[in-house]
Order: sequence, then structure tokens, then C-alpha cells
Amino acid sequence: MDPITRGMSGPAVEDVQTRLVGLGFEVAEDEIAAQSFGPSTADAVRAFRGDQGLADGDEVDAPAWSALVDASYRLGDRTLYLRLPNFHGADVRALQQALNTLGFACGEDDGCFGPHTEAALQQFQENVGLFADGMAFQDTFSYINRLKHIWDGKPSVVELGPDARTGFARAATVLEQVRVAVGGEDAIARNIASRMWNIASATTNNSGMVLYDSVAPQDVDVIFHIASNPLPDDAEPRATIVLSETGNLSQRIRTAVAASKRTPARLRLELTGASSYGQFTSNDAQTLAVRLLDGVCDALSE
Repeated sequence: MDPITRGMSGPAVEDVQTRLVGLGFEVAEDEIAAQSFGPSTADAVRAFRGDQGLADGDEVDAPAWSALVDASYRLGDRTLYLRLPNFHGADVRALQQALNTLGFACGEDDGCFGPHTEAALQQFQENVGLFADGMAFQDTFSYINRLKHIWDGKPSVVELGPDARTGFARAATVLEQVRVAVGGEDAIARNIASRMWNIASATTNNSGMVLYDSVAPQDVDVIFHIASNPLPDDAEPRATIVLSETGNLSQRIRTAVAASKRTPARLRLELTGASSYGQFTSNDAQTLAVRLLDGVCDALSE
């Protein structure tokens, strides 16, 4: 875009002024009336750029405009859900702060709606009796606003314990640097594997995770095979983690990968006790997929 600068006037300047005033910056009444980019508008732009960590200046260039639009969103202005590119803005940050404070941890309030925010939102929706689809419509915003006296102005609680979610930046770095293949041997396992791949792809466009069907690729670093049932008694032993018996998933994965004598390392993730046909919902599958992907990214980050 062409920068919006001193001396200009018109609807574009008016838009900038409206957003700045909405964010609490002062702009002279005569400049607003004339839609004129005068001294007070320039001062407000300079102050805004400083608050956003942008280069010093008083023009609205592409980075400043993008930051101004993001900062102007208020919770409830638009429907939020997981997509590529991720939604980002002040409304996403407010949602994350609310979820974190209410006990549905999604990591740092970074203003980016990624897979961990979706998972936390689903948990919140399930908790209050809404359809847990991970999409923030007005019904979800209504519940969030109803609880505003609990979360507004409170610090986010982002400490998640031993199985903590890795967060976007860290997860993206792992997924971009490590080649991972994931597949399943039955319907539930394949569903979870597919969801892991979808979340990984939504986290970064450069994800190194691939989804396989029956034959795993060999040009990867690690192969994860998901199964709903135990190995048969007469089967050859394989490196296996039983999810329902695991407290620290990432450490278990890290140990199994480090101990592997094969290249690529192969690890079986067994869902025994964590899923059952007829009772396993799509929300259960998404929750398991997020947990597994978090554990994988955390384990492979070191």
C-alpha cells in the first residue's frame, strides 16, 4: 500500500483517525472534521508506532496499517476459528487472556488464533455446555462476557504443568526442522493421525509432518504409528507408549526416540484406555490429537 502521510486528506485519513481515537490516542477535532492528516494526527501515529514497537515515524505504512487494524478489533467483532493464515488481532488476544485466566490454558497471549487456542476454546465450550466446535460465535462471546468480572484485568495463567503445550513459535520451529511421519492402523487412530497432521499444517506452512496410510515413508526422522488396541501377544515387541499410563508424554517420547536403534526411529502410540468405539467423540479425537502433537513437538525440540 502507499503510505498515508502528513498533508493528505480524505476517507483513508478519516479511517486512520477513527481507529486511533478508538484506541485512546488524541486527534484534534478540526483535523477529524476536515479528514486532514495534520500535526495531531502525526503525533498520534508516532505514539501508536512506538507502542507497537515499529520504527519511529509519523506515516502509516503497511506495517503500521496492519498493526492498526489488528489493534482495532474488539472481542465479538468477528467469528474466530482455526484457519490459514491464522486470525490475529486484539480480539484474539482478549479471547486468549480470558481463556487463560478462566483456567483453559492456551499458552502466551500472542494474539494469534492457532491450534492451542482452538483446543482451549473447545474445552471452555464443553465446560459451559456449548457445542465444542472450537469456533467463537456470539454464543461463545456471550459466555465470555458473562464471566468478564472474573478474567478482565487479571494476569493470564499460562503454566500448564509437565505436559504443557509447546506454543506456536516453538511448535512451528520443531515442525519446520524435524521430518515426522504419522499414521494409524484403525479408524480412530487414523482420525487422530489426520487431525495431528491438520493441526501441524495450520501451525506452519512449512510443516515437515506427513500423513501416511499403510506404508510409512523412510525419508523422515521419526515415524509415529497410532493404534487403538494393544499388540497381539505373539507380535514382535515394538517401542510403545500407552497413552493412558503416561504422565509425562514428551519425556517418554524423547526417551524412546533417543533409545531407538533404527533410522528413522519408530514409535507406537497406543490409545488403549483412552478411546473406545461408540463413546469416542470428535472432541475427544481433537483433544487427543492436540495432546499428542504437543508431546511430539516438546520431545523433538531438544
